[in-house]
Amino acid sequence: MVKDIKMAQQGESRIEWARRHMPVLNYIKAEYEKTKPLKGVNVIACLHVTVETANLISTLQAGGANVALTASNPLSTQDDVAAALAKRGVKVYAIRGEDEKQYYENIESALKIGPNVTLDDGADVIATVHSKHPEYLKGIYGGCEETTTGVIRLRAMAKDGALKYPVIAVNDAETKMMFDNRYGTGQSTLHGIMNATNVLLAGKTVVIVGYGWCGRGVAMRARGMGSNVIIVEVHPRKALEAVMDGYRVMDMEQAAREGDIFITVTGDISVIRKEHFKLMKDQAIVCNSGHFNVEIDLKDLGAMAKNVREVKADVMEYEMKDGRRIYLLGEGRLVNLACAFGHPPEVMDMSFANQALCVKYIVENHKKLKNEVYRVPEDIDNRVARMKLETMGIKLEKLTKEQEKYLSSWSMGT
Repeated sequence: MVKDIKMAQQGESRIEWARRHMPVLNYIKAEYEKTKPLKGVNVIACLHVTVETANLISTLQAGGANVALTASNPLSTQDDVAAALAKRGVKVYAIRGEDEKQYYENIESALKIGPNVTLDDGADVIATVHSKHPEYLKGIYGGCEETTTGVIRLRAMAKDGALKYPVIAVNDAETKMMFDNRYGTGQSTLHGIMNATNVLLAGKTVVIVGYGWCGRGVAMRARGMGSNVIIVEVHPRKALEAVMDGYRVMDMEQAAREGDIFITVTGDISVIRKEHFKLMKDQAIVCNSGHFNVEIDLKDLGAMAKNVREVKADVMEYEMKDGRRIYLLGEGRLVNLACAFGHPPEVMDMSFANQALCVKYIVENHKKLKNEVYRVPEDIDNRVARMKLETMGIKLEKLTKEQEKYLSSWSMGT
């Protein structure tokens, strides 16, 4: 189910452009074409349907997998990419702008493949299987989770003993978290804001709510564009780190008075809400780069407005009763995907290399795994880093035998 199959050629051209910037995934694809480690394995992928995802799907197919693809966010699907994959024969269920009902119907349609491995970006497939379709559990070897929000959900399930199959937290791989979350989210978030509004970031006060890897990346890029950056945090160590990184840190009440642009990246609910909207300047811009559209309290914002209208594509104007205007971008969904193209292929190259290798790991090792959330095996993480360096023409230094001996000895000191 795609918007228009006639868009397939346009999608193919864009997929090929991204492929040229994903050398690590290309290397794995070539390996998988020879070894077929996923032969006969059914995979459901609930991911953002983008050009980068298309190259991951191609890699899994090269390994012999049968794949069904559905969107992990109603506004993140690139319709031309969905059309291109459908024309290739992939079972695709994704249309940009689908409502919540259609979103979950698409997940259920994709589940009919009878998955052995689930790939999630937000844990919606895992949640659907556990809550509505436990009949699929017996055939599932394990799953992968791509994003922080999903990992939080899954660790809560595992803690409660509710998780019924093993999951690898791909998000927690260093070659994903440190690069995709920081450099990918940092760049693509600002791209989304500029694409939607064309505002000048230099001189603006940008409030970033959350200082995890995503928050660090957004803060770094906003400062690079000349913005005055404020960080809002609840975690003392992260708040202290932000101070040491040279940012102002304050609570949301104070930040609401000062900000021109607000960006949420927490993975939590209602971090900007009624009491904060009351304090914002006229023409404040509010957006979210966390996975779900719950970080900004949209019910509060709607209830406070005397008039709501779309002033341009992806920009809704909420006129308050006192005449102030607050602008919401991308319906409060992922601004980097709702208003732009998402992460650059160079960083998704590492994230999806981890996905491809972890699918193989699950297939080969699922009988030994417990119903827990696992980190990406260190050898996979390091392999991805080494391959990325090789494709960049960078050589690593090597330890001498003397250095190896010294590092493994406790008897050598001063």
